[in-house]
Amino acid sequence: MPFDTLGLTPALAQAAAASGFAAPTAIQAAAIPAILQGRDLRGSAQTGSGKTAAFSLPLLQRLTAQPASSASRRLRALVLVPTRELAAQVGETLEDFARHLPQRLKIVVAVGGVSINPQMMRLRGGADIVVATPGRLLDLVEHNALALDAVSMLVLDEADRLFDLGFAEELQRILALLPARRQNLLFSATFPIAIQALADDMLHDPALVDVQGETGTRPDIVQRAIEVDASRRTQLLRQLLKENEGTWDRVLVFVATQHAAQTVAEKLYRNGIYAVPFHGDIAQGTRRDILSQFKQSRWDVVIATDLAARGLDIAQLPVVINYDLPRSPTDYIHRIGRTGRAGASGLAISFVSAATEAHFRLIEKRQGQRVPRERIAGFEPVEVAPLVVDTSGNGGIKGARPSKKDKLRAAAALAAASQRNDAEPND
Repeated sequence: MPFDTLGLTPALAQAAAASGFAAPTAIQAAAIPAILQGRDLRGSAQTGSGKTAAFSLPLLQRLTAQPASSASRRLRALVLVPTRELAAQVGETLEDFARHLPQRLKIVVAVGGVSINPQMMRLRGGADIVVATPGRLLDLVEHNALALDAVSMLVLDEADRLFDLGFAEELQRILALLPARRQNLLFSATFPIAIQALADDMLHDPALVDVQGETGTRPDIVQRAIEVDASRRTQLLRQLLKENEGTWDRVLVFVATQHAAQTVAEKLYRNGIYAVPFHGDIAQGTRRDILSQFKQSRWDVVIATDLAARGLDIAQLPVVINYDLPRSPTDYIHRIGRTGRAGASGLAISFVSAATEAHFRLIEKRQGQRVPRERIAGFEPVEVAPLVVDTSGNGGIKGARPSKKDKLRAAAALAAASQRNDAEPND
């Protein structure tokens, strides 16, 4: 199916082909016609499935079909993303597609972590499209560098992250500044049930596109789980990297904290492995350089927090390693989705200790896939799981706390058990 059958202009169909899309992906084939019709949309698809192009191409076409009404550009399309890296990536994609258009569109990327002044200068004279993180967007509005009253298209990329507690207040402030009549487009690899309810509140008669379960849409990712004591993970990581030096040209390793990112990267570097940390306390310019150099294979290994788990497109990344398991099954999906992108195959390895075995079983359950456990000679675990009674019913998984009804049932069960014990005769 060629792109022009979806309703795209020849220029944008050519732009898609020039970006490496031989044919529309499942999410693109389903979403582009609905967006061109002006419908609201909630789109869900695996990472690496072409979601950015699925909203960028029709967004550009709708803007060019309705030229700005005055010489001074008023912002007509707003794309909100949760991270600076994703903002830069989406901005680059829009610029690449827009180069094929007969008329010039002004696209501005606005993120925190850098001086606001250059972004304010860039916004002089207005913009057609702004790609922004929520906090910096509000800063620009407060500085009168930007007005949102003419926005006709709103895109939330990685929408589930934007709706969670970390961004919820900022998102509500932004929505209050937007016109009531607008087209809303929500995209993410995951839409937990609680997030779906919040998302649907802002959508009007939306097209619901979910290609997660369709044949051929799942990324080709082989998952492995290696049992190892927590204290020996760095040694095992170093051995795996050395053994696969000829085949793993780049490896993305996920850890739980900024301190772990620094520590593990330093230990690997001292052992002759070109590793670098990547986390939120590193300056934005440095982070941008690290990603650029990693894509060019100038770094062998990046040790990252979940800052790198969403939206980043690193072509042909062969391996992702979970040194620490993520807090939630949703984060696990986003992490391993950094490999196996755009039809390529990938490998995702998780280190599982006795203390994290129950947590990994819940991750398996949520993704509906069992991952066989492996042991590496010389690294057989000796630790045993701590004797901790989990009364939450969720294994400590973030976002899955027992409901009030669950707590009442548990209390009733305990009361019944106590009555039975009281009724039994003593020996």
